Amino acid sequence: MSNKSREFVKLTVEDGIGTIRLDRPKMNAISFQVQAELLEVATEAAADDGVRAVVVYGGERLFAAGNDVKEMAGLSYSEMAKRVAGVQAAVTAVAEIPKPVVAAVTGYALGGGCELALAADFRIAADDATFGQPEVLLGIIPGAGGTQRLARLVGPSTAKDLIFSGRFVKADEALAIGLADRLVPAASVYEEALAWASQFKKAAPYALAAAKTAIDKGLGVDLATGLAIEQQQFAGVFATQDSQTGMTSFLENGPGKANFEGK
Repeated sequence: MSNKSREFVKLTVEDGIGTIRLDRPKMNAISFQVQAELLEVATEAAADDGVRAVVVYGGERLFAAGNDVKEMAGLSYSEMAKRVAGVQAAVTAVAEIPKPVVAAVTGYALGGGCELALAADFRIAADDATFGQPEVLLGIIPGAGGTQRLARLVGPSTAKDLIFSGRFVKADEALAIGLADRLVPAASVYEEALAWASQFKKAAPYALAAAKTAIDKGLGVDLATGLAIEQQQFAGVFATQDSQTGMTSFLENGPGKANFEGK
């Protein structure tokens, strides 16, 4: 499916940075169609060697105010049981992009929108942004990774406080608990996210992918298994030309001067 045939989610690539842009007026509600398009776009960004880092952005007004409740309201257990894997798959595809991913959060990042932000490696938010997982207020729970990624990011007790209460989290609290990584004026969010992503344009892509895999996979296992994953990823990067380029450059010219080719 090309960008032209995608209605609500687009991928644009400029100077090595891919921007995944949600655009479903008015509130970027994440419908089943949005999830399908997000899955396709994330898969495309992952496969494109011309994309060295990714920004996920909902626009100047807001990131995403949640899943499309109107769509879900009439579904039975059996109907949702058939769809829930797809609900998770779109966000998981963003989380598994083997490149640095930053969420540029303006306005509201609630419910499914917060879960999408959690899938990024780093979150730059407007200083007036609002996060939250308010699903329990609708009699349901987060279903696109919120119960898992939020707890891993901010700790289980803080995650339970936010999910049990469904309360909104202002930007300053989000920063304090680690839900947001940096606060900037709302007008600067996208530019700051682009700047963060741009630092990786000339980095060694296989090394970044290996580091991301080691960290993310290691978080879900015991320390010994995590160390085994790290060993595997560490040894693996020695198969790349970039590793030889980088180490030779370091020995001859010092750190930070290698010209990596992504090979």
